[in-house]
Amino acid sequence: MLKEKVSTLLERALEEHPSLFLIDFTVGGDNVIKVVLDGDDGVNLRDCIAISRAIEHNLDREEEDFSLEVTSAGATSPLQIPRQYKKNLGRKLKVKTQDAEFEGSLAQVTEAHITLEWKAREPKPVGKGKVTVQKQQDIVFSDIEEAKVVLKF
Repeated sequence: MLKEKVSTLLERALEEHPSLFLIDFTVGGDNVIKVVLDGDDGVNLRDCIAISRAIEHNLDREEEDFSLEVTSAGATSPLQIPRQYKKNLGRKLKVKTQDAEFEGSLAQVTEAHITLEWKAREPKPVGKGKVTVQKQQDIVFSDIEEAKVVLKF
């Protein structure tokens, strides 16, 4: 019963903040509620507080005791839903599939797949030496085992 009530409150809160979207939501043992958010423009502390208050202020601790944690998806967290890919267009991703691993700039996101682009050095077709070529790979969402943004420091 608590999960349904929190889910409804969470949906309402996200409708009031259309740039935010849900990555994960669980209600564990001892009524531990965990909400993980992401946003088209990132997630800041005020966003987490607003969602937390929208849930917490509409639950009665006298009826059921609970703990609530509202967090943002971390910078090193894997991308999980297509909306996360769209917000990372142009950034460098490392994508693992069952057959291969790719690292390149996220050039395109459609409903069905992503397109990565990168440059590679390959042997010249004729003669000695190497030439730089532009590579491109379309990867269907269902083939992606893990995708992370590559952070530069």
